[in-house]
Amino acid sequence: MEMKDIENIELTYLSLDDYEELKEAMIAAYKTMPDAYWREKQIKTLINKFPEGQAVIKINNELAGCALSIIVDYKKFENKHTYKQITGNHTFNTHTADGDMLYGIDVFIKPEFRGLRLGRRLYDYRKELCERLNLKGIAFGGRIPNYHKYSDSMTPKQYIEKVRKKEIHDPVLNFQVSNDFHPSKILKNYLEGDEASNEYAVLLEWDNIYYEKEQATPGVVKKMVRLGLIQWQMRPYKNMEELLQQAEFFVDAVSGYRSDFALFPEFFDAPLMAEDNHLSEPEAIRKLAVHTPTIVQRLSELAISYNINIITGSLPEVVDNNLYNVGYLCRRDGTMDRYVKLHVTPDEVKVWGMEKGNELKVLDTDCGKIGVLICYDVEFPELSRLLADEGMDILFVPFLTDTQNGYSRVRNCAQARAIENECYVAIAGSVGNLPKVHNMDIQYAQSMVFTPCDFAFPANGIKAEATPNTEMIVIADLDIDLLRELNQFGSVRNLKDRRKDIYQLKMVNRNG
Repeated sequence: MEMKDIENIELTYLSLDDYEELKEAMIAAYKTMPDAYWREKQIKTLINKFPEGQAVIKINNELAGCALSIIVDYKKFENKHTYKQITGNHTFNTHTADGDMLYGIDVFIKPEFRGLRLGRRLYDYRKELCERLNLKGIAFGGRIPNYHKYSDSMTPKQYIEKVRKKEIHDPVLNFQVSNDFHPSKILKNYLEGDEASNEYAVLLEWDNIYYEKEQATPGVVKKMVRLGLIQWQMRPYKNMEELLQQAEFFVDAVSGYRSDFALFPEFFDAPLMAEDNHLSEPEAIRKLAVHTPTIVQRLSELAISYNINIITGSLPEVVDNNLYNVGYLCRRDGTMDRYVKLHVTPDEVKVWGMEKGNELKVLDTDCGKIGVLICYDVEFPELSRLLADEGMDILFVPFLTDTQNGYSRVRNCAQARAIENECYVAIAGSVGNLPKVHNMDIQYAQSMVFTPCDFAFPANGIKAEATPNTEMIVIADLDIDLLRELNQFGSVRNLKDRRKDIYQLKMVNRNG
């Protein structure tokens, strides 16, 4: 049939009234497999058990193609199975509404309607159904009908590899791969009587990136997340209470926009060192560290009262007489997590005697998994890659830079992290001057939110940005589902396409 002859294309549920036409279409589609058509009783069973899973395409009211499916408890079958086993010896008693995988029983297009991309429509319907029913994915045994031509000279594995390299054309397997299905394993003796495939099949799978596992406790992980970045003005404060009042002002401001996160900069409490400016730099910052428990406690209280997750930037902390650069995630449910700067700058070592931290971890929130890297840490790509491997969606980077070139290092590296790890990256810094605090004289910052660079995101990879060197807040909405789509269907796939066969990245000692 030619395109000019098509008056109407309809995708609809299979009805028992379609059976005679369905039988005729199957006989025409499977000419090499005599008697390979479903009996009316079997079709009736499928429709009764799972009407949504049985779809047909009609052109000019004539049945042109069909897709038949069931839902199975996949852990019972994923290791190895035959067609008879997955269908319950063609009774479909393996179908269960409580299952977790949509299994493709059959899909075919009548010969005279091939070349119209009707198969893609059927597969797209299956994907939409899988997402709507919140199933893990789709699986089926894919025939390899050209394998019999090569079975004397190569194994099924070798055959599939040559198909992948385009050295051999296999119309069925090529079609499945082009529709985002990936080969999982070889199934031997899969379909009895399939001589063209030597009874071999390839288990093909498609992962539902929107699948959500049922929670043991009530609660929903948000998919639309709003960030509030605080570009903090360094200014003199009379005491810690006045600094905390300013911090609450910003928390109030970003929570007023119903933000899910508030991000403070690195060492935003530095103005409090003014009262100890007569001391040496190492002594002054250790005195500043005395305030850290109080500041963290107050910010945790604000997280609860303003219903917002607060990332405290960073603060000095003394543990076993060692000085560290640390921060806290103060969740709105009252719980807290600690993160620590792993790479301290030469200046932090020389001037303050700062020690390196040893702990890197993903932090769980009600908006998914996040990571926090403090300033210099974002310039080391291994850290964010390890966090991405553990499911991080948003990377927060509190920073403090005194010059524009120092800022450019943080900014450019942060944007690279968003691209290579297919995640969002938010950076927040301080601006202004502290003439009465040694080693903290001037600050330069432009707080920003970076995204990957693909069609669903801003072309320049910048979601939001502050005015440079101006005290203000930045509000940005992030769609987490876009990251899932990018991971599967992006123009490039930086996470999937890593050559793990020639290089690998791993944690040597998670807790130092």
